[in-house]
Amino acid sequence: SGEIDRSYLPEDFGVIRLDYLSCILTIISTLMVGRKLWTGWLVAGVNSVLICIIGLRTSQTGFIPANLFCIALYAWNLRRWKSA
Repeated sequence: SGEIDRSYLPEDFGVIRLDYLSCILTIISTLMVGRKLWTGWLVAGVNSVLICIIGLRTSQTGFIPANLFCIALYAWNLRRWKSA
């Protein structure tokens, strides 16, 4: 039938691991903010949204309020940074 046998591959093969993506975004945003790039705050905000999704998927709901607070803090910092 032309289908490729993928039974030997792990079930989640090809699926982006959100925890690894979050780790990469954390490093990138930290380096960007350290280099005084305001877009680092945007990357950090995207990462916080991602951590909220991870929290929902894994029932670790404690991540959600903490990262909603971080998102608000990043927005405040970004606003201050852009107006300076």
